[in-house]
Amino acid sequence: MPLMTGPHTAPDGADRVIVIGAGIAGLAAAARLAQAGLDVTVLERHSTPGGKMRTLPSPAGPVDTGPTVLTMRPVFDELFRALDERLEDHVTLHRQSLLARHFWPDGSRLDLHDDPALNETAITSFADAKAAKQFHAFSTRARQLFEAFDAPIMQAPAPSLGKLTLHCLTRPWLLPRMAPGKTLAQILDQSFDDPRLAQLFGRYATYVGGSPYGVPAILSLIWQAEAAGVWAIEGGMHRLATALAQIATARGAHFHYATHVARIEATNGRARAVHLSDGTRIPAETILFNGDPRALATGALGPDTETVAQQTRHTDRSLSAEVWAFAATPHGPDLAHHNVFFRADPKPEFDALARGRYAPGPTLYVCAMDRGLPTAPPQLERFEIIANAPPLTDGHPQEPASCQTRTFRTLARFGLTFSPEPSQTALTTPQGFDSLFPASAGSLYGQSPHGMTAAFQRPTARTPIKGLYLAGGGTHPGAGVPMATLSARHAAEAILSDRTSTSPSRRTATPGGISTPSATAAAARSASSGS
Repeated sequence: MPLMTGPHTAPDGADRVIVIGAGIAGLAAAARLAQAGLDVTVLERHSTPGGKMRTLPSPAGPVDTGPTVLTMRPVFDELFRALDERLEDHVTLHRQSLLARHFWPDGSRLDLHDDPALNETAITSFADAKAAKQFHAFSTRARQLFEAFDAPIMQAPAPSLGKLTLHCLTRPWLLPRMAPGKTLAQILDQSFDDPRLAQLFGRYATYVGGSPYGVPAILSLIWQAEAAGVWAIEGGMHRLATALAQIATARGAHFHYATHVARIEATNGRARAVHLSDGTRIPAETILFNGDPRALATGALGPDTETVAQQTRHTDRSLSAEVWAFAATPHGPDLAHHNVFFRADPKPEFDALARGRYAPGPTLYVCAMDRGLPTAPPQLERFEIIANAPPLTDGHPQEPASCQTRTFRTLARFGLTFSPEPSQTALTTPQGFDSLFPASAGSLYGQSPHGMTAAFQRPTARTPIKGLYLAGGGTHPGAGVPMATLSARHAAEAILSDRTSTSPSRRTATPGGISTPSATAAAARSASSGS
């Protein structure tokens, strides 16, 4: 299809929806909108769909360089149901009974499972019976917080601090569990006598690009998202992106890759068109931007959108990362799919990151992509290794050679080595992420999640410009594949609602279109059906 025309598009673009970016949120929104009968065009600057759900080639096949597993499965089951599809018909999922294997420099090791009883037994052996009781209490708190804030925060298209306050006042038991005014590190220090357990659960702050010493205690609920189930996708997470692109295409969406949007045109407070880097102008009165909102606020997509997401110009950025993606034969300790190699004391590393620096011997996450599957791993396995890194806002240059020493020398102290050790071509640094995702400053998660009100400072789907919408990990409800997928639902609902209210004659959602149960409600249905 030529970019300037479509089967249902007027010359002025009144009936066209343009989605800028084919990350998970752009894909999910495009599929929902195409399912609802809209004329959808997706413009992606890279050559494949997925955004941060990208891969690098290796002799063993594509290696994930972004998210490694699927959590909060009800979010994806609901998405595929809304598309009249089933998730398991498009990707092969393998539930991980062993959630993660954790290693410490003193030689101790702890496996966590998707079975609470197994976890309490494991922690009793790892520490003692008191630690197991403390873990039980912590897990109960995390589950209660997750269930309490699923609807008013994650499922809400625009969360309100006032509504949240009322929500808490009508549930007074929530306040002590929230531990208002305390950081995650503080509540973990109170929850566990064993500092290794506090360190382990503090690491979940990095899932949203933060430090346990900066994020609020309420984010202990992140543990519940993983405890509720982890699934590995056979072949890698990028298969999910490919599946959604195929479904959207089957519904009539048109994808154009290696297509760079240079500017968004808006006049008199309304979106009018997008301009490509080759000078092509594409009229459209509905535009969904699936990128870092900071790109709009800083003028990276032209001056017309600088009023959007202004808070992103001034708020701190979340963490970046140094990511290795390669194939090799491992030697050393037995690995699970998820593995974490901790440094002895976490605080110096997070203190260094807060100053824009790197600590020697960092905590490292190692994903063994070919583990946790029904078949034995091949001799040449695929690996993704992640070390936290500061964003580029302070201007501190990356040192790839130092990263190689820091990463593989640290793992060697645990007895883990790789043959062959990867070259620099397998490494993506914060500079690389900033180049791949412009105006992100290398940050992988948008705004910093630090502070009690961080959840209310993220941009939401609607913007001050009529017809311009946002979706992705930099918008509400936040970072991570499930959250970005929820943001796509919020954006699609906003687009359909606004089109209905302004032009009743235009087509809107059809049967089989958008369905919006809460994640917890979907989870209950999933459990009852045995899926």
